[in-house]
Amino acid sequence: MAQQAYVTQTDNGGSEPERPESRLRSLAHRLLDGWRGDPRIWRRGIVLAVLALLLALVMLLHAHVPNGVGNLGSLTETFLPWLGLAVPVLLLLALIRKSATALIAVLLPAIVWLNLFGGLLTDRTGSGGDLMVATHNVNAGNPDPAATATDVASSGADVLALEEMPASAVPVYAKALAPTYKYHAVVGTVGLWSKYPMADVRAVDIKLGWKRAMRATVTTPQGPIAVYVAHLPSVRVKIEAGFTARQRDKSADALGEAIAGEALKRVVLLGDLNGTMNDRSLNAVTSQLRSTQGAAGSGFGFSWPASFPMARIDQIMVRGVEPVSSWTLPRTNSDHLPVAARVKLDTSS
Repeated sequence: MAQQAYVTQTDNGGSEPERPESRLRSLAHRLLDGWRGDPRIWRRGIVLAVLALLLALVMLLHAHVPNGVGNLGSLTETFLPWLGLAVPVLLLLALIRKSATALIAVLLPAIVWLNLFGGLLTDRTGSGGDLMVATHNVNAGNPDPAATATDVASSGADVLALEEMPASAVPVYAKALAPTYKYHAVVGTVGLWSKYPMADVRAVDIKLGWKRAMRATVTTPQGPIAVYVAHLPSVRVKIEAGFTARQRDKSADALGEAIAGEALKRVVLLGDLNGTMNDRSLNAVTSQLRSTQGAAGSGFGFSWPASFPMARIDQIMVRGVEPVSSWTLPRTNSDHLPVAARVKLDTSS
């Protein structure tokens, strides 16, 4: 059989390269030609089809993946969006195997993933807003705290929360942020800086034995709001123990209890929760508050690790206010990205 040449004739008798869409059509025709009349296209790829079905079930029923062994459920939910990467891999393998059964099966996890995360692929950001807030885990080992403070202050945030500040670095952050923020308070390793007056500052007990959470009333031009800053305990993935998150889960429950007892209707939570919105173990918090990224962001807004963000564990969550936009800020000297949001304060609240 003569080799097919990918050229088209021009009016002047010359030739030009075939257009990309023509090449795709030609490739599709050749692929289908290889499948026509093959009685085994429905019998091949059964293993691939089973894998596709299992993937769809894990994503669809992730809340039922047990946490009894190594917190496997929470680990799955932390990186749940990334399971979608298996879909194109399975699709490619189905094409290579020339399996119609596998191709149809791959549609199921694709549909489930789009149902779970398709909305995050759209731009939900709006304009305006009364208040800009930001939060940043600055990293205890930050080599240049002053530069990090200057970077996040330049974002224009009206209210800024910082987490993981060692006591030795607190004066550095305070000095660098003083020109931008008139009011600030530090409780343990977390702090809050504001352009508006703050009152009722107090520690929030998240059952750690040391202070990593606080609460303050910030009086904005639209009225007071309760601002919580929290840094929940870190989690680890260990071969012998799995996803070690028991202390994080206990602290999340305590933080949720504190927020549930908040007297003010308008609440903003800023901080590193060391968990995603999908993680069931943070339900005590996530069931009460809205994620600004989920409501008014663009994309997934991954914040950690800064070198290659894979999870949104730094959160801005609200109650009684309307998220307008949400985004990540440029990288600093920390291993986390700062995150920011603009919210609309309903003066009738």
